[in-house]
Amino acid sequence: MTRNDRRRDLRPIARESGALAMVAMDQRESLRTMFDAAGAGRPADDVLRAFKLDVAEVLGPLASGFLIDRHYGYPEVRDAGLLPASTGLILAADALTQDDGGPVEETALDEVVCAPDFDLAGVAAIKLLIIWRRDEHRARRIELARSFINTAARRGVLSVLEPVVRSTPGELDDGSWDADDAIVEAAKELSPLGPSLYKVQVPLAGAGEKTEQAAASERLAAAITGPWVVLSQGVERDRFLPAVEAACRAGASGFLAGRALWSDIVGADDVPAALRQTSVPRLRALIDVVDRNARPWSEA
Repeated sequence: MTRNDRRRDLRPIARESGALAMVAMDQRESLRTMFDAAGAGRPADDVLRAFKLDVAEVLGPLASGFLIDRHYGYPEVRDAGLLPASTGLILAADALTQDDGGPVEETALDEVVCAPDFDLAGVAAIKLLIIWRRDEHRARRIELARSFINTAARRGVLSVLEPVVRSTPGELDDGSWDADDAIVEAAKELSPLGPSLYKVQVPLAGAGEKTEQAAASERLAAAITGPWVVLSQGVERDRFLPAVEAACRAGASGFLAGRALWSDIVGADDVPAALRQTSVPRLRALIDVVDRNARPWSEA
C-alpha cells in the first residue's frame, strides 16, 4: 500500500458499511461556556474532563470514530480501554485562539501534537479546525491545511480537515455575506489539497425544507473532492438527522458530530444516565441513517 493509499484508507474510523458515524468531544473553552449557559457555572478542568470521559464511555463504543483533544481526557480515553478496537481514536491537532465565552477566531497547528516525537500510538487520525474567511490571511490558511495534511502523512495517521466559514466585517457591512456560498467556496479551495476526510458544515444550517436541503447538499457535494462528512455545530438538534440524511443521499459518507448528540446533557446531575437515556437513541438513529444512505468512503 502506497503512502497515498494509506492516507485515503478510512477503515480505522469507518463502519463495516463504509459509512462514518463519529462522535466529537474535542470542545475546550466552548464546552466550558456551555456549562455556564446551562446554569452549572464555569467548570474546573476536572469537570470538563469527567464529562468527556463519560461521553467516551457511553457513546464511544457505538461510534466508528471518537474525537478528543489532548488537554482534557486524551490519555485516559486512549489508555483506559474506554473505546473498543472498532472505534478509531481521532486527536485534535489544532491550537485555538479563543476569548472566554467567545467563538474560535483563529487556529494553528498544535506544536505538541504535531511534534515528531509526540506519541500517537493508538491514534487513527488527527484533526485540524480552520477558520476560513475571505481576508488577507487566506493564502496562509491554505498553507496551514497543506502542512497539516503532510504532517499526518509523515506520522502515518489519517487527516481530518474541518473548515468553518466566517464573514469579514466588510461582508456584513455591505450585505454580501452568504454562509452557504462560503462553505462551497471553501470546499473548492481546500478539499483538493487531499485530506483523508473533509469535515464540513451542514448547508442551510439544516433549516431547509426537504427539497431545499437536498438541493443544497447536492451543490455542496459537487464542490468537494474526496470523502466528506458533516458536523453539527450551528444546527438545531432535531434538524440534524434529516440534514445528515440529505447530505448522505447527496454523497456524504456520514457525520462527525458532538453538540447534536450531547449538548443538552451538559450540566446534568447524572451524566452517564442522561447520555444513555437521550444521547444513545440519537446516535443509534443517526447510525441507521448513514448505514442506509451514506456513500461508502471507498467510493468517494
